[in-house]
Amino acid sequence: METLKIDIQNEQEKKVLLAFLDSLHYQYRTDSDDYTLNDGEIAEMLQRKEDYIAGNITSKPWNEIKKRYEGV
Repeated sequence: METLKIDIQNEQEKKVLLAFLDSLHYQYRTDSDDYTLNDGEIAEMLQRKEDYIAGNITSKPWNEIKKRYEGV
């Protein structure tokens, strides 16, 4: 399997390209598809936010998080 990245210039171009891929029954995903959360994930994020605001959990400095995921 290969990955092909295309920079789409406008909404009309996107519609035409996706219609073409659909007509060939190709499977694809857009960048926006990568950020779709289900109801359970949304509820978990909201609960974590509430816990953070209430002081029940803390966060790590961004530099520490970035270092952990270097090369990912």
